[in-house]
Amino acid sequence: METEALIVDAFAQLGIDVQPSPSSSDARADLILSDNGVRLALQIKRRALVTNSVAEQALGAHASSAATLLIVADRVTETARRILTTHQAGYYDLRGRLGLRAKGVVIDAEVAPVGERSRRTSALSGKVGLEIAARILMQPRRGAAVRELARQLGRSASTVSEVLAELRREGLLDAKNAITDSRLFWLVAERWGTPRTYLTQLPVPGDAVLTQALRLGLENVESETGWALTDSAAAAAYGAPVAFRSGQVLDFFVPDQAIQQRAATLLGVAGKPSQARATVRIAPVPAVVQHRFDPDMNPMKWPLAHPLFVALDLAQDIGRGREILDEWTPREGWTRVW
Repeated sequence: METEALIVDAFAQLGIDVQPSPSSSDARADLILSDNGVRLALQIKRRALVTNSVAEQALGAHASSAATLLIVADRVTETARRILTTHQAGYYDLRGRLGLRAKGVVIDAEVAPVGERSRRTSALSGKVGLEIAARILMQPRRGAAVRELARQLGRSASTVSEVLAELRREGLLDAKNAITDSRLFWLVAERWGTPRTYLTQLPVPGDAVLTQALRLGLENVESETGWALTDSAAAAAYGAPVAFRSGQVLDFFVPDQAIQQRAATLLGVAGKPSQARATVRIAPVPAVVQHRFDPDMNPMKWPLAHPLFVALDLAQDIGRGREILDEWTPREGWTRVW
């Protein structure tokens, strides 16, 4: 598995998506390369040193396979590289060279030497780790492809690949980058809190000037960025076992610090929490304010944050909040990950 992870990471540095092969594959493939409409099955062999004779022997043993041979080694000699690529195969020299020749694929590129790659102390260190973890938790059964995640998050494929590799090493993801249990949720919960600003007024949805100034995003809820209702009010709207009374403080996530400060200016800052009508917090990850929902049965007039983010908020309350999570399984269409 470590060898496959190294290969996935190396190809990701080139912007090429490689994923574990489905167990039903009949080509005895270990990995599947997908790039610009090309789909290539790869069979992996690991060696310490690949010389001419080692390359020729591997090609001979591989002759009956429909998959493309890719040899991974600490060192691949120059002649062995030519032998492999000439015979429609490939190599990954861990000193920093990747080569592959196959139908529709020609690769000869430098990648980061394995020995020189900096190892993250934690997969969730830094904002990008939190963004990736949140995105995976939003679609936990699907698994994650490096290039797709990189495109969704606006991050480099190599950075995404590095984080996924660390999550796999920590046992938080399986070979298909799907979550294995609830541990990832609770690790994200430990890094979830952001400071609240307590407001004396709620924004008025019908006020067009205020709506635009505060970027409430009320016209096309599921396709535009805007404020997302969270915590107890949103949990109640989703059917969680929590009581919410009319007039209680509403908690919102907002896109950025500028909006938080603008809300404080236009709506006023409460002298103490008990005087507040609403709170605003900067979303810990952009997905919070980019993926909002307004279900048919929503009793609130505000767009709701994704149930995952509402659950992460509830998890901040070690007492009652976690009791609610123990009893709450989202309605059909949402997956419980806690």
